[in-house]
Amino acid sequence: MGLRVIAQWSGDGTLAELENTPKSKLNLLHCYRSMNYISRHMEEKYGVPWVEYNFFGPTMIENSLREIASRFDDTIRKNAEKVIAKYRPLSDAVIAKYKPRLQGKKVMLFVGGLRPRHIIGAYEDLGMEVVGTGYEFAHNDDYQRTTHYVKDGTLIYDDVTGYEFERFVEQVRPDLVGSGIKEKYVFQKMGVPFRQMHSWDYSGPYHGYDGFAIFARDMDIAISSPVWNLAKTPWKTRA
Repeated sequence: MGLRVIAQWSGDGTLAELENTPKSKLNLLHCYRSMNYISRHMEEKYGVPWVEYNFFGPTMIENSLREIASRFDDTIRKNAEKVIAKYRPLSDAVIAKYKPRLQGKKVMLFVGGLRPRHIIGAYEDLGMEVVGTGYEFAHNDDYQRTTHYVKDGTLIYDDVTGYEFERFVEQVRPDLVGSGIKEKYVFQKMGVPFRQMHSWDYSGPYHGYDGFAIFARDMDIAISSPVWNLAKTPWKTRA
């Protein structure tokens, strides 16, 4: 016996799926800030548990699959391990290809939704280090959850202005910035490699096993592009 998705609350959801929702045995949240209120209500009133999962990068995918499977029987747990074993060679091949090129590169993030914390694991799978991250419209519990993903000493900021974010980048000196369309051209003109993390710069998707390969390729393209030899970052210019 396997798991079956009976409803999805997203832009692709249907009325019939919404009506099916109370029949679920477990609610899974990928975007915590949009659905956590409803999930908490269903847990308190109907006893339906919920869990936040993260499918960015193989480490977090494996953790999430095991967490989801742990809510069910041994058959489901064994099937989860089969899925992990099946896709691990694919992830290992991606890491073997791109980690030597991206190892040690520093990243700063400023994104809406959950990606300031969820995508950290995908960067770390490639040997990269997230040295700064923050949200545009987060709540206190978002930052509490973020501390579970980042290392001590990571700069965390809330709803920074364009000026503040630019100053943070100049002080921390990352090798890559991941943010939204408003920030993209500012940092590119500064000579800092950039990836838009809202619409994936019209690439993606970045989540899931197949998405991790696209994510690694795009981060490598952003950092390794020869165009950065023509535009020096402010701190390199001063040096």
